[in-house]
Amino acid sequence: MTVEIRRGTSRFSTRVPGRLTRHAFSFGEHYDPERLSFGPIVCHDDHLVAGGQGFDEHAHSDLEIVTWVVSGAVRHVDSSGREEVVPAGSLAVLSAGSGVRHAETAVLGAGPTRFVQTWLRPDETGTTPSYAVAAVDPAATGLVPAPLPVGVAGARLSVARLRAGERLELPAAPRLHAFLTRGALLRFSLAEPLAAGDACCFVDEPAHPVVAAVDTELLVWTFAS
Repeated sequence: MTVEIRRGTSRFSTRVPGRLTRHAFSFGEHYDPERLSFGPIVCHDDHLVAGGQGFDEHAHSDLEIVTWVVSGAVRHVDSSGREEVVPAGSLAVLSAGSGVRHAETAVLGAGPTRFVQTWLRPDETGTTPSYAVAAVDPAATGLVPAPLPVGVAGARLSVARLRAGERLELPAAPRLHAFLTRGALLRFSLAEPLAAGDACCFVDEPAHPVVAAVDTELLVWTFAS
């Protein structure tokens, strides 16, 4: 049983014109042998991108790339000819499989665009690439399972939107990663108050109740191992 609280202020940062990225794990020139992965998660990036800016076309293979749009909108274009605009409150899953080229940019006129992207190692390699988008019901309460699967057995992403004072139970799981996209949690048994950009990493922990200090959004990954 282990608990780690990762503060947003301790994340690695990359600044380029039009984009600020905060990395939870070692990435590019940022290296920390203690922060290489968490279960199948190998990348957890928080991007703030100006309109029309983002990531030009580049290649990926054998990754599950899960994008949650916090604000604004993201335009996805890939080598299959697909183009899609992903608005705030929506999820996109790119299964890179045998290889795909894609670009992700902030939509002009959609306001400040912020999105959280998680990369996971898939169970199978060399699969046919695919891309899917789905919205999460903004009126749903509690932990709402993401409506798209990923290619990792036993992996589940859930979204929680809490009003100030509302309580949520982070479930018992072999491995759990909870990230605050916005808002704050009150002090609880394992941590001082948590703010936007902070994360909890639990291994073999029981369920833990948390309470929102203000209107709050959480992304909660659970894994079977």
